[in-house]
Amino acid sequence: MRPTLPPFVDWPAFPFEGELRIKPLQVPVDAEPPRRGDRQEQCAACHTPDSAYLWSNERWRLKSPPAPSGLPVVVILEPRAHLDLGDLSTMHAAELGVLTVRLERAIRSLESVAQVHVNRWGDGTAHLQQWFLARPHGYLQLRGPFMTMWDEILPPVEEHEWQMNLEYIAAWLTDD
Repeated sequence: MRPTLPPFVDWPAFPFEGELRIKPLQVPVDAEPPRRGDRQEQCAACHTPDSAYLWSNERWRLKSPPAPSGLPVVVILEPRAHLDLGDLSTMHAAELGVLTVRLERAIRSLESVAQVHVNRWGDGTAHLQQWFLARPHGYLQLRGPFMTMWDEILPPVEEHEWQMNLEYIAAWLTDD
């Protein structure tokens, strides 16, 4: 008997159509594998210079992927210290909240942006990365949890527009 597809495959935002099959669920492992950078000395973020970031202060840094993708803005906020979400001090947690709101406002103020999705996935790296993904204005089909898929499906934003958006966001954060 084939498993029934979940209802979200009928949502307008779901990026695929046609015959779909559910992959079989793999048997659970006894021990979780280590994440990238579990040990600070192996952490890429800890060894990346500030010059590779769009913006930084004494405790936080903001970067973007190395090239444009299908969304007008994708940026990643990281603590300077080797911390994951549950490791943040009260001060870092408070700053994360303030920076999240500032970044959301900065990104949403771009004319080409309708909404901003804020995400954290904890399986890839041990160093906290909070992602900000901008949904382009008018593209209602990109709403919701599938926007990361659409980001990889859509043609990349023009380099000039992408650079201008990133410079604008960095200036917004610099301007207290």
